[in-house]
Amino acid sequence: MGRVKTEKKKPFIDMTAMSDVTVLLLTFFMLTSTFLNKEPVTVITPASVAEEKVPEQNLLTVLVNPEGKVFFAISGDRDSTYSSEKMREAILTNAVETYNKSHSQKIQLTKENVKTFGSTYMYGLPFAKLKEWLEMPLDQRDKYLDPSKPEGAGAGIPIDMNKDLEKPNEFQIWMRAAYNTDNENFKKAVKSGLGVAIKADASTPYEVIEVVMDNLQTLKMNKFSLMTALKTEED
Repeated sequence: MGRVKTEKKKPFIDMTAMSDVTVLLLTFFMLTSTFLNKEPVTVITPASVAEEKVPEQNLLTVLVNPEGKVFFAISGDRDSTYSSEKMREAILTNAVETYNKSHSQKIQLTKENVKTFGSTYMYGLPFAKLKEWLEMPLDQRDKYLDPSKPEGAGAGIPIDMNKDLEKPNEFQIWMRAAYNTDNENFKKAVKSGLGVAIKADASTPYEVIEVVMDNLQTLKMNKFSLMTALKTEED
């Protein structure tokens, strides 16, 4: 009796369940991840054994490159009342008002200018260039903050060893404006020392950092953190 030939069938794997899991994992990581904000200069922070992390909210970051160019960034609450955008808008309004009181060349900003500043993570230019910068396209604004670009030759907030707060320098105007916002959580963070962080390259001379620290102490912002990278076994 002849053998009955069975029909060969190709194996089939239903990938529907795996696709669903992939989409769920992708959604989870997108919602829980913290994206790095773009900074105008790249700094390699010095290594240390400190493991305490700087907070992600209510934080004033002062970025200093080896040439002494100074920038600052503000992060507010997750609460919409004192969100980062609203904090920046309030700081800008306060700082411009202070600057205009002591300078004949007044800065007149539109609501659109203020909104643009609110969506900007990090800033670092003299007040004289502020309005012009706010009205540039985004790609142009990035170039003007980058000291490595020809357009960024004037980048950095003017700062010196000024002790006369009746005539504050531009860095002191911005720092004072940041502290004078209505966000009490931010003020508490500043007083505790967790609300202000200096981020500088490992090759930045101490004399450059000293100017920044001296300005903060002149403003009675005596507690702050120095951002570092965690030491590895090789270090």
